[in-house]
Amino acid sequence: MSSRHTHRLLPALHGEGVLSLVSGFATCPGLFYATPAADGILSRVRIPGGIISSQQCRAIADIAEQHGGGYIDVTNRANLQVREIRTGINAEVLKYLQNMGLGSDNTVVDQIRNIMTSPTAGIDPLELIDTRPFVQGWDDYIAAHPALSGLSAKFSVCFDGGGIIQVGDRLNDIAFAAVLLNDNVYFRLYLSVGEKGQPPSDTGVLLAPEECLPVLAALANVYLAYSHTTSKRRLRLRELLNTLGYENYLQEVQQRLPFSLLYSETRKDLLPQQGKGEKYHHIGIHPQRQQGLFYIGVVLPLGRLESRQMRGVADLAAKYGSGIRLTPWQNLLLTDIPQQWVADVQSEIALLGLDSSATNIKGGLVACSGKKGCAASATDTKSHALALAGYLETRITLDYPVNIHFSGCEKSCAQHSKSDITLLGVSIEAENRIVEGYHVYVGDSNQKFGRELYQYVTFAELPALIERMLCVYKIQRLNSDESFGEFANRFALAQLQQLFNIIPQSIANNKIATFSEKWAI
Repeated sequence: MSSRHTHRLLPALHGEGVLSLVSGFATCPGLFYATPAADGILSRVRIPGGIISSQQCRAIADIAEQHGGGYIDVTNRANLQVREIRTGINAEVLKYLQNMGLGSDNTVVDQIRNIMTSPTAGIDPLELIDTRPFVQGWDDYIAAHPALSGLSAKFSVCFDGGGIIQVGDRLNDIAFAAVLLNDNVYFRLYLSVGEKGQPPSDTGVLLAPEECLPVLAALANVYLAYSHTTSKRRLRLRELLNTLGYENYLQEVQQRLPFSLLYSETRKDLLPQQGKGEKYHHIGIHPQRQQGLFYIGVVLPLGRLESRQMRGVADLAAKYGSGIRLTPWQNLLLTDIPQQWVADVQSEIALLGLDSSATNIKGGLVACSGKKGCAASATDTKSHALALAGYLETRITLDYPVNIHFSGCEKSCAQHSKSDITLLGVSIEAENRIVEGYHVYVGDSNQKFGRELYQYVTFAELPALIERMLCVYKIQRLNSDESFGEFANRFALAQLQQLFNIIPQSIANNKIATFSEKWAI
């Protein structure tokens, strides 16, 4: 075995035959940086760009079945998580996963956040540039430079090729967004500055494609020069940029480059944001840029796949197509399917208990692990989200999914960007007992979750309330292109409450009325 392979396996060998925690200050789990959770050990597998092979899918399904809870979760960065790990994973298995390209070649950087790009990179008919080589190039660079283990585990990078399916609504420290100028493709450089949760802002820097990775390396090196790697809490890049000023930061980046940075005369304050259902436009059947080939977007309820379903997806990709893409919206794509096989693949997807309908309400449903998997959660978010979906599916049909986000606490781990409707878990005292409930937020604002519409709604009351909100939205929206969030932003909160025909007095007083008193339609 080469010295390189020996080095990369050393952390996996800590503890006899057990998936152990690598020493250090990693705050995010990885394949070799597993993290204790309320439901057992959590292991996260980085999938750069969300691109995964059939063979890799089967391997992870085996791990989940043999060592975990028998299911896999797709995260909001297109990682894969195995939860409820109780049986030790030995070093031989970890080595096998490494050799298959799962987890970083260099374990000391394995906890760094997954590199994000559009799930349709390379197949999007309208994209300006295929971003897959940039994802692979940066991933290779990280693995080859162990000093980058000094980066914050949340150091996040995104490449957007400017196609139909964009990732501009995802929060990242650094984003490269493709633009077309004078018939040439450039990348605008966006950096996360300002308040926490604010999308990256345009720096004015325009980069030729070949300049992106050198600039990214320089951005990382300047961070390392100022970051105290012995500190227990690593600064986020945003915090360092706010301290130094991003202009000063870029001056230091310039000193590390063999070429001059080009600045645009005009700036775009924020990355392109997708409206209406465009972020879920990948669900369903879509033509690829490759003639005669299609991809199918599959809804994963709350991003979860049972092991048998994951094997089934792997078999479909191997039999009919060539690949699987995980999305930041916790769904997946089957790609490169010849037109004559599309109907057959759809039928087999249904046999797996999955759905590829663009109107499936679960396509926009997001929930954190909830109180079963996290001690910080006030509510059983995943069970509540599925129950809500089951209720709504029989009562309302949407043109495209509405983004409904269940968060068990203020940390908002499942979705950092604002949603159409956010439900924040709270404990409620009702009739001398504690029940689970939610504060209800809608639309966009300077607030983390949006505008607070209702407080202390018990879960028993919630489904009928959400049904009423969605029914009113369908009637009152300007047109089918207006998203729920855009609709909600047109009205003051009191107007929305009046539209939803909910008598707000009991809610305003934080009292719990009966189901029939408040939500009956």
